[in-house]
Amino acid sequence: MVTPAVEDYLKAIYRLQQDGSAAMTNAIAERLGLRAASVTAMLQQLSEQGLADYTPYRGAFLTETGTAAALRVIRRHRLIELYLHQHLDVPLERLHDEAERLEHSISLYLEEKIAAKLGNPSFDPHGDPIPSSTGELPSQDLISLYEAPLNVPATVRHIPDDNPDMLRYVVSLGIIPGVVVKVTRREPFDGPAYLSVISSEGGALTDHVVGEGIARSIYVTRSDV
Repeated sequence: MVTPAVEDYLKAIYRLQQDGSAAMTNAIAERLGLRAASVTAMLQQLSEQGLADYTPYRGAFLTETGTAAALRVIRRHRLIELYLHQHLDVPLERLHDEAERLEHSISLYLEEKIAAKLGNPSFDPHGDPIPSSTGELPSQDLISLYEAPLNVPATVRHIPDDNPDMLRYVVSLGIIPGVVVKVTRREPFDGPAYLSVISSEGGALTDHVVGEGIARSIYVTRSDV
């Protein structure tokens, strides 16, 4: 049986290995707020259960079985986020923590009822892809806002959800999935980006200056606007 604690580890490893590198013990510990020694013990357990390939000092990768289990809990998490946002008006910055509390508790039956109620969506409110019931992920051709061509409208598709303070700030600027933005200027040497933002309702243009780190955390696609 995959316990809630194991599910949390699988999610953390899945997120950390997305760049193609192994999930290292210290990085997992930092993401989960645990001691490295505790993480090492769990990685050994995951390896014994066939959920991860773990090599001391070289980190861990999920096995095919571990990846499937991680995608199942990620699916529940993101469906819950979307349901809470659409039907209970939970603000974007609270969704992650609320979904964390619920994701281990709902049954497969309720998960599928939620998915059907939402119309079997492909993306959560932050723009993260929702795995299908068979573990397939929708694809998008995204670039970071910082790398977007100057003065070319782009549609926001993803905003960061793992830093509540950054998320709250980004939302306060009106930068949410669906809005159209345009980078009008970038300062050299990783300086700030100057943006024009159009609301999803086509409202008035607003201008902002954001740091390089924030601009690299927002992902966009080219817009026809």
